[in-house]
Amino acid sequence: MSKFNLEVKKKFIELVESHKYSIHGASKELGVSRSVAKKWWKRYKIHGFEGLSMKSGTYSGEFKVHVVKYMHENHLSINEASAIFGIPSDATLLKWEQIYFEKGESGLFTDNRGKSRKNNMKKDDKVKLDDNSDIKKSKEDLEFEIKRLRAEVDYLKKSIALKEEKRNLRTKRKQW
Repeated sequence: MSKFNLEVKKKFIELVESHKYSIHGASKELGVSRSVAKKWWKRYKIHGFEGLSMKSGTYSGEFKVHVVKYMHENHLSINEASAIFGIPSDATLLKWEQIYFEKGESGLFTDNRGKSRKNNMKKDDKVKLDDNSDIKKSKEDLEFEIKRLRAEVDYLKKSIALKEEKRNLRTKRKQW
C-alpha cells in the first residue's frame, strides 16, 4: 500500500464534503483504493482532521484488551475498531486479536515487538538452551525425523526426475 500525505487526505475529504463526489468517486479521482478511502472517511467522521494524521505509538495491555473486547462485544470490523480507537494500522489490531485468541488477555500485556529473543541469543545462551532437558529431543525422535526428511528428499528427487522425463518425451514427440 502506498502512503499518502496529509494534503491528499484533506483533498479527498474536501471532495466528499463538497458533495461533488461520493467516497468512491473521490477515491477514483485521487487514485486511492476504496478501502483506504473508506478508512480515511471513518477516521475523519470520528476524529475530524486529526484522525487523518494519527501516528502509531505504544499501547498499554489494558488498552489492547479493551479494544479487542469492545470490538467483539459491538460486532465491529477491524477497520471500524481501528478508526474508532485511532489505531493507524489495521494490521496492529489484527495482531492483537490473534494474540488474544491464542494466548488470552495476558498475551496482550507482553511486548511482542521486534525480533524474538531466540534469534538474538548469544552463543552461550544457545548452549544453555540446548542443555535444557525439556527442549532436547530424544535420540529416537531425531533418528525418525532424519528418516522422514530423507524419504521426503528422495520423493522430491523422484518427482523431479519423472517431470524431466515427461518433458523430454514431449520434446521428442514434437520433433517427429
